[in-house]
Amino acid sequence: MKKENDQSNRRDFLKFGLTAGGALAVGAVLMDGILSMDDNPETGEKTILFDRKGHVFEVDPTHLLECKTPPVSNAEARKGIEGKKFVMVIDLAKCDGCKLCTEACTTMHFNEPDREWIKVFKMKDAKTTQPYWFPKPCFQCDNPLCTKVCPVNATFKREDGIVLIDSERCIGCRSCMAACPYSTRHFNWGHPKETPEMASLPYSPEQGFPRRVGTVEKCDFCPHMIRQGKMPACVMGCPMDAIYFGDQNEDAVTCHSGETLQLSQLLEDRAGYRYMEELGTEPRVYYLPPTNRKFPKPGDEGSTEGTGSTSSMSGMEM
Repeated sequence: MKKENDQSNRRDFLKFGLTAGGALAVGAVLMDGILSMDDNPETGEKTILFDRKGHVFEVDPTHLLECKTPPVSNAEARKGIEGKKFVMVIDLAKCDGCKLCTEACTTMHFNEPDREWIKVFKMKDAKTTQPYWFPKPCFQCDNPLCTKVCPVNATFKREDGIVLIDSERCIGCRSCMAACPYSTRHFNWGHPKETPEMASLPYSPEQGFPRRVGTVEKCDFCPHMIRQGKMPACVMGCPMDAIYFGDQNEDAVTCHSGETLQLSQLLEDRAGYRYMEELGTEPRVYYLPPTNRKFPKPGDEGSTEGTGSTSSMSGMEM
């Protein structure tokens, strides 16, 4: 009886806390409805929501109402979310190479099977060590080379740290692809497949679809989801809690399960680093070294082991 009361009180608290604020404040977006007041049977699953103060909420999907907020204007999409500086942390010790982050990203952005915005490479530092996996999204650099070479300002850096591409401006010159040292951009050589669901959606640089032939696209940190108070698709799709996402200004990052950690302390304690930061690109994606990793277990079979290292990334295998 006490357990049922505790669950009821928690639901009431979440309903009050989120609806009274009027917005899931990561994006400061007013929503038509956030939580259902109906006592629907719970599924046992949890959806992670968070607000402008960094508070994290676990809500059963049955208590959520669909967000009907339309895409923001092009000007708002280019400016970004005020007061935020989004950052991602990937724990290489936790990643088991399942690639569910890639699948979640592909589903969210209606990508075709051969179009992976976040690739997962198998790595090995030495012949005597076990391999590990290295997820590689766009690094949302603070000093992005891609934006400097675009002749029409189609790719741009926002105030909140995210780098986006406006396919309505993109002329397909591919200068940004040549300038990016991380090879995280893709080119639409042919007419992308368009589902009825995609066709019904208005275009916005924040969601990247419907996409156009002859334009460039890439990982975008899912800003349209952030404005709804949700986490990027790759974070929510990672069952190992290997990907953390949050706001550097709040010094906090959160993973799929809802675990929230202090960003600065996490990077200091775990010797966090940024991939190829010696180039001066100032990536907004940090990695935690694969120390004391559990995957793969001895005897596990997998793809061909790479012979590179975390610094050079030579010999990466997908």
